[in-house]
Amino acid sequence: MFAIPQVLSLLLGFMRDEDAPLWKGYFYATLMFLLSCLQSLFNHQYMYTCFTVGMRVKTAVMGLVYRKSLVINSAARRTCTVGEIVNLVSADTQKLMDFVVYFNAVWLAPIEIALCLFFLWQHLGPSALAGIATVILIFPLNGIIAKKRSKLQEIQMKFMDGRIRLMNEILNGIKILKFYAWEKAFLEQVLGHREKELKALKKSQILYSISIASFNSSSFLIAFSMFGVYVMLDDRNVLDAQKVFVSMALINILKTPLSQLPFAISTTMQAVVSLRRLGKYLCSEELKTDNVSKAPLTSDGEDVAIENGTFSWSAEGPPCLKRINVHVPRGSLVAVVGHVGSGKSSLLSAMLGETEKRNGRVAVKGSVAYVPQQAWIQNATVQDNIIFGREKLKSWYNRVLEACALMPDLDILPAGDATEIGEKGLNLSGGQKQRVSLARAVYRKADVYLLDDPLSAVDAHVGQHIFDKVIGPKGVLRDKTRILVTHGMSFLPQADHILVLVDGEITESGSYQELLSRHGAFADFIHTFANTERKESAIQRAGSRRSNARLSMVDFMPFSRDLSQEQLIGGDTTNTNLQNMEPVSETDQEQVPEDLGKLTEVDKARTGRVRLAMYKKYFKTIGLAIIIPIVFLYAFQQGASLAYNYWLSMWADDPVINGTQIDTDLKLTVFGALGFVQGIAIFGTTVAISICGIIASRHLHMDLLNNVLRSPMSFFERTPSGNLLNRFAKEIDAIDCMVPDGLKMMLSYVFKLMEVCIIVLMATPFAAVIILPLAFLYAFVQSFYVATSCQLRRLEAVSRSPIYTHFNETVQGASVIRAFGEQSRFILQANERVDFNQTSYFPRFVATRWLAVNLEFVGNGVVLAAAILSVMGRSTLSPGIVGLAVSHSLQVTGILSWIVRSWTDVENNIVSVERVSEYAETAKEASWSIEGSSLPPAWPQSGTLEFQDYGLQYRKGLELALKGITLQIHERERVGIVGRTGAGKSSLALGIFRILEAAKGKIFIDGVNIADIGLHDLRSRITIIPQDPVLFSGSLRMNLDPFDTYTDEEVWRSLELAHLKNFVSNLPDKLNHECSEGGENLSLGQRQLVCLARALLRKTKILVLDEATAAVDLETDTLIQSTIRTQFEDCTVLTIAHRLNTIMDYTRVIVMDRGHISEMDSPSNLIAQRGQFYRMCREAGLV
Repeated sequence: MFAIPQVLSLLLGFMRDEDAPLWKGYFYATLMFLLSCLQSLFNHQYMYTCFTVGMRVKTAVMGLVYRKSLVINSAARRTCTVGEIVNLVSADTQKLMDFVVYFNAVWLAPIEIALCLFFLWQHLGPSALAGIATVILIFPLNGIIAKKRSKLQEIQMKFMDGRIRLMNEILNGIKILKFYAWEKAFLEQVLGHREKELKALKKSQILYSISIASFNSSSFLIAFSMFGVYVMLDDRNVLDAQKVFVSMALINILKTPLSQLPFAISTTMQAVVSLRRLGKYLCSEELKTDNVSKAPLTSDGEDVAIENGTFSWSAEGPPCLKRINVHVPRGSLVAVVGHVGSGKSSLLSAMLGETEKRNGRVAVKGSVAYVPQQAWIQNATVQDNIIFGREKLKSWYNRVLEACALMPDLDILPAGDATEIGEKGLNLSGGQKQRVSLARAVYRKADVYLLDDPLSAVDAHVGQHIFDKVIGPKGVLRDKTRILVTHGMSFLPQADHILVLVDGEITESGSYQELLSRHGAFADFIHTFANTERKESAIQRAGSRRSNARLSMVDFMPFSRDLSQEQLIGGDTTNTNLQNMEPVSETDQEQVPEDLGKLTEVDKARTGRVRLAMYKKYFKTIGLAIIIPIVFLYAFQQGASLAYNYWLSMWADDPVINGTQIDTDLKLTVFGALGFVQGIAIFGTTVAISICGIIASRHLHMDLLNNVLRSPMSFFERTPSGNLLNRFAKEIDAIDCMVPDGLKMMLSYVFKLMEVCIIVLMATPFAAVIILPLAFLYAFVQSFYVATSCQLRRLEAVSRSPIYTHFNETVQGASVIRAFGEQSRFILQANERVDFNQTSYFPRFVATRWLAVNLEFVGNGVVLAAAILSVMGRSTLSPGIVGLAVSHSLQVTGILSWIVRSWTDVENNIVSVERVSEYAETAKEASWSIEGSSLPPAWPQSGTLEFQDYGLQYRKGLELALKGITLQIHERERVGIVGRTGAGKSSLALGIFRILEAAKGKIFIDGVNIADIGLHDLRSRITIIPQDPVLFSGSLRMNLDPFDTYTDEEVWRSLELAHLKNFVSNLPDKLNHECSEGGENLSLGQRQLVCLARALLRKTKILVLDEATAAVDLETDTLIQSTIRTQFEDCTVLTIAHRLNTIMDYTRVIVMDRGHISEMDSPSNLIAQRGQFYRMCREAGLV
């Protein structure tokens, strides 16, 4: 590297010396070329090695974080959300990789700087010290700026984390947002985070512009100070071509380490921050392996024993279970009962070792299978979910499906058990998820079964079937040890042992008969409910039930319905218009059955170069008014630079009169002025571009957010949330920082290149002959590379999504994975996904190296041309011009590789613009509110509903889910809707809320056709209590009333009616109690009550109740029912009932069957008619 200026000095010496032989000139020219080539080769070999090492570090850390997420305990899990953990894998590991690549610059750069200064000293003597002084001044300035920026970056990352966390929840609870018309409130929140994030970014960018400007003018400043001091010191000091241009070449070399150093330092700083974050996560508490002592099976004795156990969720927190003594003998069935929030699930967690053990001992013998309360389903086929890593035994597998009542469901699914399930089990109903989760446990053939309320989400008769076939004394698991948490009273008589939990303590235990004879709390409890649920009688009628069990699921459902709609309205059990899911219908007979069961759209990789339209879109977002001045500023800046360089060469060619040059002061002033003008211009351009970038990214984010929130429900079922989050995190980040930075670099280097070409042509016009072919070669290499690189980049991005999706799943299902002991398999899966991602990452940077080497040869060609041509024309050329030409051509290699690098950066990151605007073309919902619509503010006043020949379908081309429903509901009527799973009960509710638009017919509310009003106008005036309770992280108050429309008194009043007042007033923060992500710090029953409180607060004239009493114990259930009876008595109430006893006193009951209304009358009349309703009541033991 340092040999090149020495050779240049010799060459210029040769130019001055009239009688040196020509071969010397040619020799110097070729030598320069060869040295440059060698430098290129060494440099890139080094970069390649660095990258490989960096990549290995990155994969290793990713693996570490993943493995850690499988052993982290629940207290630590609560401190960091899924979003933050995913961020560690995506952002922080990348920072570490960058660090490995650029770290050597930290110590290499100072050495290079020292060498440069040493050579300068040789040329210019002590005035080189002035140069050193300049360097010393520039450095601390940049150091301070870098420190400030890393602080701003942390602030920005904090807001970004917050924004992504919010987005994650919005996507998980999108259904609720739609039902309640809350999109606007959440939109505001996200934009609030975004504005703060952009504010930090703007500050950081302006500081960055200062440092860029000081850098780009650094070579000028150093030259100015050195030459100035050199000329001032002594009149005898003459600047000739040799001194000027060799110094300039050295100063240009000096710029590389100077520019690398801050970059390396900031990378190091970022890496340190990331290391700290990773360290904090990797050091967070793990589950203690001694929480549970595992032992192999013994022939007799107890399988599960807890002695004097006290457990809590976190080391500091209050204990959730106290003084627990449980002994479960081999092969017995133990039922655990208790109110909502009494610690039933915690007891199972304690047996699994998920909770913090304060004292006592827990022993479990043999293998364990666990069914969580909220089923955890992977994004894989049904079969994979059930087999869960074991080999498939055909007969046993079928027996399990049969026992779990899954056979009929598989008949409905388009590809049977090969149907892919969306993430979190999107396209299964709640009951189906629960049964798949149960089947996974049964398939295991474990020794101990921990079942956390697996029968809650299924219809009563299916629940009975499962209890008989699986859990009960005659079930598949009869010889195993089973611990069952349940709310179903009908199963208790068949349990060997019952534990009653109250507030984390076991108050009573014993068999059913013993507990009844004790006349304790349990006995009262049973007596209260024995009259409401006389299911025991139903058990005796085994004969009649035998026949129903086969019909339990929807055998008679028309095949073209996608899936059972058991729990359609609930949170994520969304309806099923999933792409390509329809069975082959008459229209597309030739459809390949291969993708029948596919559901989620994979993130697609676009092919080819980025379309021009994307650039147009990006620049249009910014606006022409700003773009044109930017281009002018650039031209101006380069013009100034060209002028001061040319001025130098004139100065160098000035004749020396008796040892001095004339007018040195004037020359110095002009030189200085030109340089400073250039510096200011640079600052202007960089600031302008940064601000443009921020304007553009603000618009693009805004559009993306609006597009996503205005998409219909079907869109969210098709699109995995990982893809959407990727857009909001990675792609927006790229648009924020990468695109403007890339543009800055690219523009400044393109103009620089023009300047170099102009100078070389001024010196030797003949060089055009050589520069043109080189330009063509360059263009070819670049276009070849940019296309490849873009494609590789896209492939890499697409293979990145599965890593995060898998990660997300693992973190959410960690307890299940641990219970089944499947950690190693999941770790292998994660590693495979990371490896697959690396296979497209590796070629990408190898391609970059290939490009760089090729380009540098092109650049070296320019050097050779300039040198040889100047040797040929030495008779006519002055040394000044030659020096100018050759020292500039030496920069060409650097400039070229930077242009391509920044160009590909821009191309690669413009892909983000493409991916972010992808969702602008998807179908949208109807508008939220219609301007100038004449809805009276109090609408609906009476709450009458009228359906006229109403039909509904889930997707074009499918059979109607509701066929020609005509029905009138009067004000203050209470109507129960019943029917087998998939009869269209929930579809009615979806139609009223226009989650699905009508295929034919109309719905009128108070005489207003709901299709003619805005969605928010409609959805905010009617209320639904959905099946799955979804809470968002934020205060409890925000969960009840995100728009702050109600007073605190009203909020407390609604909590009191929802029986939550005591619970909330005992919380330290009361209404401001922070709910964690997804409301995980409240029990399922409490979340259900919060949803009830929401409805009470809105108090609209029409209430749709998708019977959500599955997760609530019977006592709370009666409370809810009585609250609804009293509080909503002047409203119209529609209940989609799963339990018939709740609707026996309603004014009317509608029996749905396959999308038709088959019977409709008051309950007593329907029973008298002895039709379908009567049969259903008989099954439930109500008649």
